[in-house]
Amino acid sequence: MFGTGLLKGLGVTLKHFVDSYKDDVSKEPSRYAGSIDLGSNRRIMNQPVEQEGLLTIQYPEEKRMLPENFRYIPMLIWDTQRGEDRCTACGICAKVCPPQCIWIVRDSDEKGKPITRPSEFYIDAAVCMSCSFCVEFCPFDAIKMNHDYELAVYDRYPQLVYDMEELTVPVEYYAALWPRQYAQEEEKRRQEEEQKAAQEAAKARAAAAKAAAPKAAAPTAPTQERSPADAEALKKKAQERAAAAKARAAAPKTEETPTAEATPVAQETPVATVEPIASAAPEDPAKARMEELKRKAQERARQRKAESGE
Repeated sequence: MFGTGLLKGLGVTLKHFVDSYKDDVSKEPSRYAGSIDLGSNRRIMNQPVEQEGLLTIQYPEEKRMLPENFRYIPMLIWDTQRGEDRCTACGICAKVCPPQCIWIVRDSDEKGKPITRPSEFYIDAAVCMSCSFCVEFCPFDAIKMNHDYELAVYDRYPQLVYDMEELTVPVEYYAALWPRQYAQEEEKRRQEEEQKAAQEAAKARAAAAKAAAPKAAAPTAPTQERSPADAEALKKKAQERAAAAKARAAAPKTEETPTAEATPVAQETPVATVEPIASAAPEDPAKARMEELKRKAQERARQRKAESGE
């Protein structure tokens, strides 16, 4: 029927209107349950999602308690334990920022060498879309999303361009706004530090074992050495072998049985008979030389046969 949708919508509005007054009359549970009283009629209201009725907050005396995942303008984290900014001016947040509202200037020392810290850091809050891409891509957990949404000003520039001093907050402030996320990050950081310490300890043990290996082998070396008596005996045997070798080398060659290719051939080469043979057959001196050597070899063979009595 025409107009039924309009009547249903008005019925929903009327129900919320009645539930709001019902909550004020019953007082159980009160809409102020779970709120934080700041004094001077200032209160932070806790408005759960499942609450019935319309909860009107009397701003600015009453402010809503924001959930942890609420995000607005980014903030820079100051590490109070180390006494330095977590930001290293790597520029990743500025590169991934969709509206390009972040710009960073890296610091440098007196010699002009770049240092891993920012000298200037700016965020244009008028352009920032609170996407938190800078937070997700920061490798050092140096930038987080703030809950401060009361940023109304009369002039957009330069009052909505926040510098490094306005953006920097201590890590305790971040831990108060994001307690669960902070606890998870700290646990992850602790595990990484323990793993890194275990790896360094393993490397140190390996280096110590490597350095101690030669030292451990050094004491065993004397056990492998022989006693002075054994060393003297070995030295005596070596001297005896050297004397025997020297005696064999100095022994007369007549006692040895010369072979056909032995040195007597070289000793008999100066004989005068060799030259006439070479001169007798100038046409073939090599053949004459071979004949002469053959004849001498036959004579030595007959001589050895006679000496042996065969």
